[in-house]
Amino acid sequence: MAAYAIGSMTVNNTDWQKEYGEKMPALIQRHGGRVLARAPATQLEGSAALPTVVVMIEFPSTAQAQAWYDDPEHQPLKQLRGTGANLEMLLVNGL
Repeated sequence: MAAYAIGSMTVNNTDWQKEYGEKMPALIQRHGGRVLARAPATQLEGSAALPTVVVMIEFPSTAQAQAWYDDPEHQPLKQLRGTGANLEMLLVNGL
């Protein structure tokens, strides 16, 4: 069953994005993932503050999504991202 990593990110500065953007696609692909969406969100309902960008990554399984998140090569990228953005990340099982 597919699993989806859904991130809601507020970007404070873009200094980290070049290196992160060069490395993250290969890491996602290595674990069978593919980015389905990466864009600003449009608020249809509610009044919560919108993030700068929302990302949705599909993985073939929860195990592969968790392996991507826990991959040792992901750890320095998380730290790099943390220098310029705040991220909320969820893992959701597909139907």
